[in-house]
Amino acid sequence: MNASNRRLHIFTWHVHGSYLYYLAQGNYELYIPVNKERTEGYYGRGKTFPFGSNVHEVDVNDVPLLDLDLILFQTTANYQQDQYDVLSPSQRELPKIFLQHDPPWGHPTDTAHIACGSDVTLVHVTYFNKLMWDNGQLDARVIEHGVVDNGYTYSGELNKGLVIINNLPKRGRMLGFDLFLELRKQIPLDLVGMGAGSYGLPEVLHPQLPAFAGKYRFMFNPIRYTSMGLAVCEAMTYGMPIIGLATTEMVRHIRDGFNGFLDLNPKGLVDKMTLLLENPDLAKSMGTNARRYALENFNIQRFVQEWENLFRQVIDKQFITSLHSF
Repeated sequence: MNASNRRLHIFTWHVHGSYLYYLAQGNYELYIPVNKERTEGYYGRGKTFPFGSNVHEVDVNDVPLLDLDLILFQTTANYQQDQYDVLSPSQRELPKIFLQHDPPWGHPTDTAHIACGSDVTLVHVTYFNKLMWDNGQLDARVIEHGVVDNGYTYSGELNKGLVIINNLPKRGRMLGFDLFLELRKQIPLDLVGMGAGSYGLPEVLHPQLPAFAGKYRFMFNPIRYTSMGLAVCEAMTYGMPIIGLATTEMVRHIRDGFNGFLDLNPKGLVDKMTLLLENPDLAKSMGTNARRYALENFNIQRFVQEWENLFRQVIDKQFITSLHSF
């Protein structure tokens, strides 16, 4: 194994399809395990995202044979159980990064991260998440989202708002299912995403989403408490104005009257939705600002470069530490 003279070989699990797709835009090889049952994290490439040739499916029984440079954990299960079920003892000694997608699900400020006390490098996807987790003495970083630009698709021709969240009915209040139900009594709102059931439209596959979503006047993000949604970043690149709650990372990226509106009062949200429904030119102007902002701040080249730089830093750090231990 000579990571300095070849594309890096990174092992991870298929946990978050959209994120894995964007991570896979980088200049490295990603190896993901599959099992016969296709259980969580072991789905393989799947059919939803057009992964490139640098994403490799590996049967769980063959994983110990891989020549790898780094292990990327994405869930507590990956860290506590999966690595011992799948990786060889020597692979478990490789440099490790824990990609933390979410804020704490326990106490919002006093939850210690599961990797505390280890030599794992911790990566948060938002500054809000990093602020809320108790990271202990871990080397904790932030790599903000990056998304592929599928072009300006906004027309806003539909006098409706669109909510894009997977499994919203099942995920309940945390993701704002109650707010969606309350506000759609007053404002025409459609829901798309896996598991929408009778509350939403038939599933729209990720490659078809830009053209589909761009017809709506605005995107509404009802989420109370989670990370900055990739769907929000994507919608901004389409040229859609964003309406959402003034919580979590949203307050860093959505500016009232510029690229969207934020509020904590449902009535305020309804007022802003009504404003955009009655003023399509305003919505288009704000959507143009949203796209410009997204291309600058959620640039996919910046995203994958930050990841590759971190992969190499973590690998080099462990190599230097191992030399000093002799």
